[in-house]
Amino acid sequence: MTPLSSYSAQHLRLEAAGGVITLTLDRPERKNPLTFESYEEMAAIFRAAVKDEEARAFIVTGAGGNFCSGGDVHEIIGPLLDRDTKGLMQFTAMTGELVKAMRACPQPIIAAVDGIAAGAGAIIAMASDIRLATPRARAAFLFNRVGLAGCDMGACAILPRIIGQGRASELLYTGRPLRAEEGAAWGFFNRLVAEDALMTEARALADEIAAGPGFGHAMTKRMLAMEWAMSVEQAIEAEAVAQALCMTTQDFRRAYEAFVGKQAPVFKGN
Repeated sequence: MTPLSSYSAQHLRLEAAGGVITLTLDRPERKNPLTFESYEEMAAIFRAAVKDEEARAFIVTGAGGNFCSGGDVHEIIGPLLDRDTKGLMQFTAMTGELVKAMRACPQPIIAAVDGIAAGAGAIIAMASDIRLATPRARAAFLFNRVGLAGCDMGACAILPRIIGQGRASELLYTGRPLRAEEGAAWGFFNRLVAEDALMTEARALADEIAAGPGFGHAMTKRMLAMEWAMSVEQAIEAEAVAQALCMTTQDFRRAYEAFVGKQAPVFKGN
């Protein structure tokens, strides 16, 4: 399979270096809204990442001082008014596929959020594994503001697990923006960094993750998702199996040999 480092993206910007894939939504004049095509392309990229042994971490960000303003009003919202129920179901299933692809891809995903992350943009940040933000970042789950329900693209399942049921309920019922400082206090944003340091910080974190044990990271991400639906006892049993599998990897052996040799381990992901 052709690695993502050789992939030529059509509806967003893709850059690959050192095992880190950076995806940039690049329509800054409109605050980087999503189109039908960019939805599908992002999902396809994350699906392809499952089989890409070179890719070790992702960064998702937006160009021009904003993350993503959600679905494009003219290219998505308007055309949806002319669809029948079947066509609307096809659209909502397609948007959900992006979140499912993000959660299913084995590589950790870092969202680097500056400015506006609204609607589906807030969902993309939510579906990422780690979120860095600038002090001017705003996340708004504003589906109710356009006459819809807050239960979009997994929001009612994932958001309460990040910030708690009551806080998630407030955001999904009101659609009000979650400001950066509040988002950090609530645990939605992992930390805040200066605007001019956002991508540097995100890249440093991605490089640190990419240098780690790839199979182990993939297993961690898988178990973080699977254990939502498990009892503590089931989780302990599942983690015992997962950890035993990790002990069969060469990275586990490399770590031991490096420790014995008083050296830093160099992980290769296998």
